[in-house]
Amino acid sequence: MATRALLRNPPAAAETHARRTPPSATLLRGRGGAAMSARIGLGMAAFPFASTRAFRRWVELCEESDIDSIWQSDRLISPQPQLEAMSVMAALAGATERLKFGMSVVVLPLRDPLVLAMQCATIDFLSDGRMLPAFGVGPEVAPEWVATGRKPRGRGPRSDEMLEIITRLWRGETVSLEGEHYRYKDASIAPLPVQQPLPLWIGGSSPAAVRRIARFGNGWLGGLQSPAQVAPVVESIRRVSREAGRPVPEDHYGASFPFRFGGWDDPIVERSAAAISRRPGLSDRADPTTYFAVGDAAAILKRVEEYAAVGVSKFVMRPIAEDDDDLMEQTRRLADEVLPVVHGE
Repeated sequence: MATRALLRNPPAAAETHARRTPPSATLLRGRGGAAMSARIGLGMAAFPFASTRAFRRWVELCEESDIDSIWQSDRLISPQPQLEAMSVMAALAGATERLKFGMSVVVLPLRDPLVLAMQCATIDFLSDGRMLPAFGVGPEVAPEWVATGRKPRGRGPRSDEMLEIITRLWRGETVSLEGEHYRYKDASIAPLPVQQPLPLWIGGSSPAAVRRIARFGNGWLGGLQSPAQVAPVVESIRRVSREAGRPVPEDHYGASFPFRFGGWDDPIVERSAAAISRRPGLSDRADPTTYFAVGDAAAILKRVEEYAAVGVSKFVMRPIAEDDDDLMEQTRRLADEVLPVVHGE
């Protein structure tokens, strides 16, 4: 298979992984001990690489392994280099042929609904249906509100109005709307997404977020939460989405958490936990020891199983790494030591 332009000269390390389609069977057990299908993707927040070439090497490694997807967090204001999420989606669409990719998650009130709908549809079209859009309303405390002169108050209703516009455009409707926040007349997009419906993942754990998922979403993508924190959210989404007549599929509940093959006393793990605890809007998060996955393959699998037991089957795992080589090694070990067990190989 020809490697696309972004990934010229792939590294020898990545060539050791034979390309294959990930199997659907797994050894994970969900609620009641039932076997469940699971997928593991990798997430990025701040750009963790020393060069764009190192990033390309990592993407190639993910493409050649059984990694399901790559996810990019959405931060417009950051003290560290952080790639713009939609631009990353477009780059991955052109650089890969198997991997799926998504945003974890795009903050809706900082975007324009027509432009965002068109971006997602275009990327899904160009990638032959591999786009996984994920949206949220954003935290109440974030530098983007001050930087853009916007107020976080009312971001929920604004996001709901955006989701109505976006989902109608994705279905091919011509949208005319006189809303509280947006006014459109005869708006439409083309091409439409390849995936119909385009799967829409929504973040958030509040009652309003649960109602939003039941009304618009096809899946839920959790944030930095422990299995104990995830469990009641999953149950609430199940109940409310069933009552709304739009039950979320059982394999569309996701969790995000950092992982590392190493020890809890590794300085990089301690720094990562401290950095997360200082992030705005994360003061209510659980103790990192309850959601970080740190140790050997068995310890990381145990954490995955804890999430699976409360109904999670989609995983966005963020490697905790010192440098480019370490990040490659963490990814390689996940692909070699954890994924075969998850996939029942």
